[in-house]
Amino acid sequence: MFKIDKIILEKNLYYKNHLLLKYTIEYPKITGIPYSYQIQKFNHFYQMNAIELKLYAERDLFEDAKKLFEYNTNNNLPFFNYELFSNYTITYNKDSIISLFSDKYIYAGGAHGSTQRTSQTWNIKSATLIPLCTLLNHDCSSFLLLLKEILHQIQTQISNSSNSYFEDYASLIIENFNFEQFYLIDNNIAIFYQQYDIAPYSSGIPVFLIENSL
Repeated sequence: MFKIDKIILEKNLYYKNHLLLKYTIEYPKITGIPYSYQIQKFNHFYQMNAIELKLYAERDLFEDAKKLFEYNTNNNLPFFNYELFSNYTITYNKDSIISLFSDKYIYAGGAHGSTQRTSQTWNIKSATLIPLCTLLNHDCSSFLLLLKEILHQIQTQISNSSNSYFEDYASLIIENFNFEQFYLIDNNIAIFYQQYDIAPYSSGIPVFLIENSL
C-alpha cells in the first residue's frame, strides 16, 4: 500500500469588492517511498491536471463570472458567486495497483451546478494505466455479461423505487457506455455513468458494482 498525501489548491477571486469565484482543487501525491520514475509519472499526471483546472478557473470561469456579474448588476438581478470544487477518492491501493475517481463540481449560475467524474486505475510498477478491456480479458462475452448485470441492477432499483432512470435506459446504457469510466473497489469493478447519461439529475452519478470475475 502506498502512502498518498492530499494536495490542495484553493483561492477566492474578487471583482469590484465582490466575491465572484471560489475554487478548491484536491489532488493525490504519493510520498514516503524512494524517488522513482514510476512515482514521478503518477504524481506529475495529477499535478498537471490540477494546474490546468486552476488556470481554467482563474481565466475562463472568472471571466464568465465577471460578465454575468456586470449583466446582473446593470439589470438589478442577484448574482451568486461561481464555484469549482474538485476532489478525489482512492478506492483501491494494494499490490502495486492504485484506483481512484475524481469529481469536479462547477456552479456557473442557473438552478444548480453540475458534477463530472473521471477515473484512473494504475499499475504503479509499470507506470501505466490499466484499461477496462484488460480486466475483462479482451473478451466480448465478458462485456455482454457486464451490460446484462448493469441492466439487472437498474431493473432491481426501479422495482424497489430506490432510484429513477430515463425510460430508454436499456439503450442508453449501451449508447453512453464509456470504457474509461470505471474504478476498482474491493473485489469489484465499479462502472459509472455521467449525470444525465441514463438518469435525471436527481439520481446523481449512477454507479454499478460488478464482481471482478466475469
